[in-house]
Amino acid sequence: MATLRDIQRRIRSVQSTQKITRAMKLVAAAKLRRAQERILAARPYASKMGELLGNLVSAAAGSDEAQHPLLEQREGPRRQIVIITADKGLAGAFNSNVIRRALEFVRQSNTAEVTLVVVGRKARDFYRRRPWTIKRDMIGFWDRLAYTHASELADYFMQQYLDGEVDEVHLIYNEFRSVVVQRPVREQLLPIPRKAEGEAAAAVDYLYEPNPKAILDELLPRHVRTQVFRALLESLAGEYGARMTAMEAATKNAKEMIDVLTIQFNKARQEKITKELLDIVGGAEALKQGAEA
Repeated sequence: MATLRDIQRRIRSVQSTQKITRAMKLVAAAKLRRAQERILAARPYASKMGELLGNLVSAAAGSDEAQHPLLEQREGPRRQIVIITADKGLAGAFNSNVIRRALEFVRQSNTAEVTLVVVGRKARDFYRRRPWTIKRDMIGFWDRLAYTHASELADYFMQQYLDGEVDEVHLIYNEFRSVVVQRPVREQLLPIPRKAEGEAAAAVDYLYEPNPKAILDELLPRHVRTQVFRALLESLAGEYGARMTAMEAATKNAKEMIDVLTIQFNKARQEKITKELLDIVGGAEALKQGAEA
């Protein structure tokens, strides 16, 4: 049975852990507010640009003058999968959900020509021990995430696609829904996907000025960079939300454990006091009997 000193030591240890989890929760909450503002500001622009590019892709399917290398639909099996996780843990199932979703997609690809680009230390550490080829990793930038990081990644994807090294590029990341909900999603980045058949019929007939090539040369790379930046912002906000939720649960669990240990400590102390009282009473009785004898 644990001694009073052992229980006190455990209580102090859990209290120290509780202070850490409470501080981490407050830090995550402060960072989440800023990250949430950034993603809510970026979503409308990224969504509208995606809608515009979907219409352009549909128009380009039947127009020779609106063709562009980034719109080329290929049949090849060379697929690149971009997996976006965090650098740190202590965020519940945030990282494991993305890694699991990516692993399923990699196995469903049914081709040996799959390469990976891992963003975040957790994805890198997981996949570098697996048989798939990691073409590039990117870590250590989340606390200073900027548009330049997205541009660097997007330019790398586009260069590979234009050079014919890959036929498809897919993003897998956590989409930020709320503080407690982050949903792993997969999106095709390249080639830019076309609209569905029913939506394509309502596509807008655009007029290009000065010409389609000049417009597409400027617009398409910007669209790819914007979608990568949005995915990074979604993942960042989701990480802070998941960590805040996880640390809140850990703080609550620590409090419950402290309550249980306190009850155990009080019971053990009461048992010790009772035992000492019984020893005193027994000793007194023995002395009394000895005196009478």
